[in-house]
Amino acid sequence: MVTGKHVREDVLKVWDVPLRLFHWFLVAAIAIAFLSSEGDSPIAAWHIAAGWTAAVLIVFRLVWGFVGGKHARFVNFVRPSLVAGHIRSLLSRDPEHSVGHNPLGALAVLALLAGVAAVLWTGIQLDAGRGSEDLHEALAYGLLALIGIHVVAVIAMSMVTRENLVRAMITGRKRTALHAGTRDARAPGPMALLAGGAVIAATVVAILRFDAAAFGPRLETERGERHGGDHQSSESAGGTDKD
Repeated sequence: MVTGKHVREDVLKVWDVPLRLFHWFLVAAIAIAFLSSEGDSPIAAWHIAAGWTAAVLIVFRLVWGFVGGKHARFVNFVRPSLVAGHIRSLLSRDPEHSVGHNPLGALAVLALLAGVAAVLWTGIQLDAGRGSEDLHEALAYGLLALIGIHVVAVIAMSMVTRENLVRAMITGRKRTALHAGTRDARAPGPMALLAGGAVIAATVVAILRFDAAAFGPRLETERGERHGGDHQSSESAGGTDKD
């Protein structure tokens, strides 16, 4: 019979709960954003809501990178000087096992965060009646390519290191046998959790002040009417000033 104590000894706590929630909610938001990007999509009305949701998640992740659990903090995994050694390790017959993000994975995290932010910014500009739709779409497909590379890399690393990285991001745990001598990662404290919650709340409030319908369904025609109305109001105000 396997006791709970033995189960705990066989696994290592790595990813904190807020980080894992961020990861999978962002996956869902991006998936919905892509699937709703065409006007004839049955979920087209949720395209902007998915984008704003992703924006909240990105802001949270940036803050969580400074106050979150051990392996969520940028200072603990963003180390470009280790990339070359990591690549040499991958080419050897004995690749290293990283408890948190490996050096290449760290670069992927930064690239994906920047890619999502760029797509969001051009989308916000486009929704406000400014910006370029071609640029927004180009960045979106560039992000899709980055995601594809990331998924392939995760599968490849799981096979090379014999460690299921997808499962680890779901459960937050990795096998102790592959990381001998490593202790459970420090969990985020109460103040970090409060800070994370406050950032989410503040971001949602700020977005709603900018766009009251940000998190609800909205059709393309409704977006056009809203901005058209704003433009007409500006013109009317200008005309009144002239008189």
